[in-house]
Amino acid sequence: MGHWAGAGGEEGGHGRAMGTDTGADPRVDSYALLLASVPERTRCSFRDRMLGPLEEYDSERRAELLHTLEVFLSCSGSWSRTATRLHVHVNTLRYRIRRIEDLTGRDLGTLEDRVDFFLALRATRPARTS
Repeated sequence: MGHWAGAGGEEGGHGRAMGTDTGADPRVDSYALLLASVPERTRCSFRDRMLGPLEEYDSERRAELLHTLEVFLSCSGSWSRTATRLHVHVNTLRYRIRRIEDLTGRDLGTLEDRVDFFLALRATRPARTS
């Protein structure tokens, strides 16, 4: 069974998955290519389960939770940078993040949930190959 390379990837820093003879395509070296290899129906289902509650809440209340989540993740979870980019007070941001967590049952303080949200936000976007 294969394993992932360390933080810097394999020697040379390419960040590719390493392993024994698993038949894995060695060209899959980014989340975008990995997502592209997942059937569209599965990607859409994952996205809907993860982000559906936020989209519904936003459409009913114009709360911008989905946008808040995107910016929060793009700022690597930095409260101050996210608040600055959104032009809101950090307490407003904290309220929005709590609302996201309440609606989804996820915890944005954990890497696993951040990764799930990151992937869900990109699940239906076409992969970039360059």
